[in-house]
Amino acid sequence: MNWLGSLQQLGRAIMLPTMVLPAAAILLSLGSLPWSAWGLASVAEAATYAGQGIFYYMPYLFAVGVALGLSNQAGPAGLAALAGMFTYDRIVMKLGDGALQPATLIGILLGIVAGIAHNRFKNIKLPEAIQFFGGSRFVLLFMGLFSALFAWLMLGVSPLIQHGLDGLLQFVDRTGGFGLFVYGVLYRVLTAFGLHHILNNVFWFQLGTFTTPDGTVVQGDLPRFFAGDPTAGSFMAGLFPIMMFALPAIAFAIIQEAREDLKPQIKKTFLRAALVCFLTGVSEQIEFAFLFASPYLFALHTIMSGLAMALTAALGIYHGFSYSAGAIDFILNLHLARRAWLLIPIGLVYGMVYYHLFRWAIRRFQIPTPGREEGSELGDWAGNIPYQAPLILQALGGKENVVQVQACITRLRLTVHNDRQIDTGALKSLGSAGIIKLGGGNVQVVFGTYSELIREEIDKLMLRDLPQVLFNAPMQGKMLPIEEVPDHIFAQKLVGDGVAFIPDKGELVSPVFGKVMHIYPTKHAIGIATPEGLEVLMHIGIDTSQLKGPFQSEVKEGDSVEPGQVLVRFDLDYLKEHAASLATPMVITNPERVKSWSYAPFKNVKKGQSSVMSVVLHESNVGGVES
Repeated sequence: MNWLGSLQQLGRAIMLPTMVLPAAAILLSLGSLPWSAWGLASVAEAATYAGQGIFYYMPYLFAVGVALGLSNQAGPAGLAALAGMFTYDRIVMKLGDGALQPATLIGILLGIVAGIAHNRFKNIKLPEAIQFFGGSRFVLLFMGLFSALFAWLMLGVSPLIQHGLDGLLQFVDRTGGFGLFVYGVLYRVLTAFGLHHILNNVFWFQLGTFTTPDGTVVQGDLPRFFAGDPTAGSFMAGLFPIMMFALPAIAFAIIQEAREDLKPQIKKTFLRAALVCFLTGVSEQIEFAFLFASPYLFALHTIMSGLAMALTAALGIYHGFSYSAGAIDFILNLHLARRAWLLIPIGLVYGMVYYHLFRWAIRRFQIPTPGREEGSELGDWAGNIPYQAPLILQALGGKENVVQVQACITRLRLTVHNDRQIDTGALKSLGSAGIIKLGGGNVQVVFGTYSELIREEIDKLMLRDLPQVLFNAPMQGKMLPIEEVPDHIFAQKLVGDGVAFIPDKGELVSPVFGKVMHIYPTKHAIGIATPEGLEVLMHIGIDTSQLKGPFQSEVKEGDSVEPGQVLVRFDLDYLKEHAASLATPMVITNPERVKSWSYAPFKNVKKGQSSVMSVVLHESNVGGVES
């Protein structure tokens, strides 16, 4: 695994424990309400202690979360990391001077060691007499011993590490807004690679210390903010104008610059994306809409993000969040902020600048944002995930190509055998906003907030052994539901079930592996039998059986064919003039063999494009012709 791939996996693992932070913020906010005036002081205490407890045990959560993330959710690795944290905690608390306490950095380091140790030693074999300690049990033994030695070493090394972190914070303080500007730029750049969680962990959970009234020492900008440190929140405040105003403004600009025929769907998609970003700060759906289309525009976006961080610092604004810089966190944590009201006018100005700047740039440089050309529209996934997941898996190269699939908030994080087998065009047509290849088989595919649900469906498919047949596009053109074919025999599925196409070019290619079973005399229709026993009929145009001359067969009955192989060439201009319709059905004439159907989005497809339709067969119906 290359270093970028390793960082990808680490970034995802570090992000996992932070999912509990919104619960802490809600509890602390509840604890701040005037319960005493209502005679419910115990409610305030319980909520406050519960919220503080989550922050106190964050190092343990990071240790377990990182270990699980690096070991593909292996329970023994998580247990070993937790045991390591307990060992470390006991030693430093008893032998130290009290200044050294468990920190998220320690949790991450022990989680990394536990994850790597599990991957390295999970199958270790020891002499028979002590084989009880072999396998995954050896990881627990190893972590117990390692953590004891590590804790003893940290008693001497930790002051040096803390000195370095204090120096970094002092550098930011000395440089004023410049240090925060650099942080804001790095944050935005690393977001594109899914590595921003590594950067954030240092600034949010390591920099700066604060001692609470009860003597608890808290580290990091985020925990200090929630502990009541009036100087905390500088590394988070500048993100609110970007998440709440600037990025939603980009979504509105994309909507306005979309083609009129595509604007209704684009409006639906990006209004939802703008609302998600405004409320929760989840921004990848919007950013990936222009990241690859215009890297220069994304570079300008990173500079503007850095300037927002510097501006909020110069104005003495301190605000923080538990999850991300959206409106929910803005309101929820307002009672802990300082001068946070200034973020509203700053955000409004940023929103106006972004809206007009992006509209101008999209028009001036003809940037192909969604809605300006056929491609990903980040379609409506709700309810369609189980049907599109088989097509996504095929576009990833199939089961055989996928080594591991994980997901974070907005993207699939994959390890594949060969990233060249990934069909980026098919993934885009299936709703992907962007694909990042990090090398070494490590790939990220951005699908928005439904990524985790997509991962779950892909995991089911990886374990499923039911036979599946995948269909490529038999021609270049637009795919449409079979019910929309202007012929009642096909539309009512009297011939069979499937899809149809409106061709742009005069070629029909094979959508599957199989054998040509029948070619009609006029060459307008052709039947193929697949090795699984499916009978596939393709009929070029409607009411074309009496036309003579426009069709030329490139195969003969009995020939074996493969996806993308030309079957029939035809005169498209002649058909436009003489055929009742160009609609070309592709149907399975024995649909009783099919257990379930999946379809790609009904939009333009390229000839031979993979995974436009997928069917899962009944096990009892497997078997057919030899191809």
